[in-house]
Amino acid sequence: MKNIDDREIARFSAQADLWWNAAGQFKALHQINPLRLAYVVRHAGVAGKQVLDVGCGGGLLSEAIAAAGGRVTGIDMAAPALSVARSHAKRSGLAIEYHQSTAEDWARSHSGAYDVVTCMELLEHVPDPAGLVSACSRLLRPGGDLVFATLNRTWPARLLVIWLSEYVLGIVARGTHTYAKFVRPEQLCRWGRRAGLENRHLSGMRYLPFIGYAALCRNTAMNYLMHFKKPCA
Repeated sequence: MKNIDDREIARFSAQADLWWNAAGQFKALHQINPLRLAYVVRHAGVAGKQVLDVGCGGGLLSEAIAAAGGRVTGIDMAAPALSVARSHAKRSGLAIEYHQSTAEDWARSHSGAYDVVTCMELLEHVPDPAGLVSACSRLLRPGGDLVFATLNRTWPARLLVIWLSEYVLGIVARGTHTYAKFVRPEQLCRWGRRAGLENRHLSGMRYLPFIGYAALCRNTAMNYLMHFKKPCA
């Protein structure tokens, strides 16, 4: 069985035309995207490297990485979002390859093909997040870098990410997140070890949607990023 949730795919497909509206349903991703890029560049580097963006959606991070010098491929299962990503990359003059695929399927034909793999805000939307971590590991070359961004399963995250962002401020569409699918850092570390990865860094992200403030921090109670390295031997 494919590691996808058809309801999630349908939701993001229906929102495809909104991806590049910085004041719309993806406003939060636009506001945190510079932080995501900065973290990837700092810990993995992208210039001149083969980069795979897993769950690329409409291409926000893919384009940012390509503009920073990465040779980028993006994969996603929402075909309408990929169509938007291709059109926007063409208008932006960026050479990015986009394909409709899961990480698991892509790994069957592209094992060890990438220097850097990014997987942002996807773990909390798939039925088997541990399987996704394993697939991302298989896609990496020895010595490659893998960066995840996801949501911690804590009461502050439930309060701010779901109740405030979805039901009060309406920054994110209602039903986008399911609290039970949020991932604790210790879970992600454990899945990484099982996939043969070394955990190198963990950073929290402080995001205040009502004022558009975003910054990296030590507190991982809500959003966080995690960097893994694939050993050379």
